[in-house]
Amino acid sequence: MAVTYIQLNLTIQPVESGREVVLAVLSELGFESFIEREHGLEAYIQESDWTPDLLDALYPLSENGFDIGWSLLAIPPENWNAVWESDFQPIVIEDKCAVRAHFHDPIDVPYELVITPKMSFGTGHHQTTYMMLNYLLQHPPKGHSLLDMGCGTGVLAILAEKLGAVSINAIDVEPWCYQNTVENIATNGCKNITPAEGDRSQIPPKEFNTILANINMNVLLLDIPLYAEQLKEDGSLFLSGFFTQDIPAIESKANQYGLKLVDFQNKDNWVAAHFKR
Repeated sequence: MAVTYIQLNLTIQPVESGREVVLAVLSELGFESFIEREHGLEAYIQESDWTPDLLDALYPLSENGFDIGWSLLAIPPENWNAVWESDFQPIVIEDKCAVRAHFHDPIDVPYELVITPKMSFGTGHHQTTYMMLNYLLQHPPKGHSLLDMGCGTGVLAILAEKLGAVSINAIDVEPWCYQNTVENIATNGCKNITPAEGDRSQIPPKEFNTILANINMNVLLLDIPLYAEQLKEDGSLFLSGFFTQDIPAIESKANQYGLKLVDFQNKDNWVAAHFKR
């Protein structure tokens, strides 16, 4: 189904500290992706999820010393590619993994991923995706069964296969993410990924060596019990999509179900965390 997005253009002063706070607020309101600008931020949300009263959440920030201005732009589906193509530059992680689009030149690294995101989230540019890719490089899932929840473009599942995972389930609730994952699986010649459209009900009744979930805090807290149930003994659970201040809540929920925090990564206040059974 074709989807129109709302682009919220924000100017923020002071920009460095304010941008981080505004991004945290908007991510909790349903905004799906962000582009950092010199003077502020661009934030994107589906038109069906947009209501003007969402901006009310920014007023307290203005009252607490931040000067915030905004404008709105509707992005029709046929124009979405032009939005991300204008900003999508290749990224390289630890000189091992590169994420590029089909219109970029090849990059000489051990693991090159060709991702056309279209309307899906996950090119590696966002802090959470970058950290999750980095975790996969640090803990290669060779021979593993793996679950990628909230797969977006399929980028994590694709790297997992290139790192040796032999059975991968990639699931996203959004239909365009499912379609985009299917396309990117084909582009990268992957054979071991089974994509599905839906929520936790689409997780197959089996155990996994590795589970990846890059979603948001509320969904993670709801689904951690299920992840724990379907994680093999000594398996690894990697979570992202939340902030530094959320670590205690995430860790507490994980501990309730026999999962122990091994370590976490922090990038611009976003967190990715590694738990073990």
